[in-house]
Amino acid sequence: MSTISNPTAPTTPASVDRVIQLIASGESSGESCSPELSKGPWEFDAGPTAYGPGSSMGDVIPAGSPRQGALPAEYKTASDEELDARVRAAKATLGDRVLVLGHFYQRDEVVAHADYIGDSFQLAGAAKSKPDAEAIVFCGVHFMAETADLLSTPEQAVILPNLAAGCSMADMADIDSVTECWEALEELYGTEPDADGRVPVIPVTYMNSSAALKGFCGERGGIVCTSSNAETVLEWAFERGQRVLFFPDQHLGRNTAKAMGVPLDRMPMWNPRKPLGGSSEAELHDAQVILWHGFCSVHKRFTVDQIEQARVSHPGVRVIVHPECPMPVVDAADEYGSTDYITKAIAAAPAGSTFAIGTEINLVQRLAAQYPQHTIFCLDPVVCPCSTMYRIHPGYLAWVLESLVAGEVVNQISVSADVAVPARLALERMLAAKPPANGGGTAPAATAVPAGA
Repeated sequence: MSTISNPTAPTTPASVDRVIQLIASGESSGESCSPELSKGPWEFDAGPTAYGPGSSMGDVIPAGSPRQGALPAEYKTASDEELDARVRAAKATLGDRVLVLGHFYQRDEVVAHADYIGDSFQLAGAAKSKPDAEAIVFCGVHFMAETADLLSTPEQAVILPNLAAGCSMADMADIDSVTECWEALEELYGTEPDADGRVPVIPVTYMNSSAALKGFCGERGGIVCTSSNAETVLEWAFERGQRVLFFPDQHLGRNTAKAMGVPLDRMPMWNPRKPLGGSSEAELHDAQVILWHGFCSVHKRFTVDQIEQARVSHPGVRVIVHPECPMPVVDAADEYGSTDYITKAIAAAPAGSTFAIGTEINLVQRLAAQYPQHTIFCLDPVVCPCSTMYRIHPGYLAWVLESLVAGEVVNQISVSADVAVPARLALERMLAAKPPANGGGTAPAATAVPAGA
């Protein structure tokens, strides 16, 4: 576990929020994917339920998704400097009573206050690191806060600064649809293990999923994975099952299994809106990995054309993309890996290196500011942050921390006991599946998969 302790949390002038404001005011010639990104997230709390401006703004949000209540006016009108000072003062007052976790994709103005920053795998471990803290403030998205609640002690309160910070990918697989899929597969495959003791199918859910789906996996001998340990988890699953049902992100599942030698024709897609997911019985019987029809709208924005343009504009550029990117993009890159892998690769590179990175813009821009000896840029020239990560703003962070100072817990995330027990089992299996030291790999060529593997 290499979660980054962040005691001093350097701030940089290269914040994505600042860039967006300059674009909106006409002071920059850059382009963002929505002019509404320049507004405070509270502008969208009272409107129609939606993910908000950014990469997921076109995704369909399920009815009944969590909504954030009104933020007190003093936090909306406070300057950036005032909010920074208020957050620091509240943290100083609370001391060890509070633990603030920040995902790599959070805006700089929030990450500056995190005690630990990291990817979902690292922060899952960090949530267990301070059992004496009374509260864990998770600056990330809803499924991450649920995971922290599952892994922390019963006495600790887990707080999500903005309840509207969900995840469109996580919402693409719901417990009812996955249960229907599972029942159809059980009817097709039966439930008896083979001569080697392997059951017909093992469920694997990506960390980007609800606690209910983690519990689903825990009850059925399955496991959770992250982008850091997906290959290790699939190896674990193949030891126990003849096939894997992988949800909700098709791209992480496909890219990981392909790198392990699973042929593409043995990775059918399961579309929950089609009978048998849109595949034939023969295709499903021959399957090694059944991929759910889900994706990340951040990583879906990256293209092969962007990579080709980067190579033309920057000869010798090193292209690293996240494994949530579509397969052709991963194939065209030099390397792929989790956010932790990307961060470590840049930190270890010789001075003067040039990187084109295919992941969320907040992390890319922060890395560019932290490593000025390199040239680092995002593959996508359009500034388009994760819609839901961007719902966390320093105003919300100041509000939840000052509420704690006043003795009030707001925006607490709690997982019911009936879900928590099996979900915790699946997560503990995940934490035991340590990723390899490098956490990534060289992107395979499109023809590199053995035909009969």
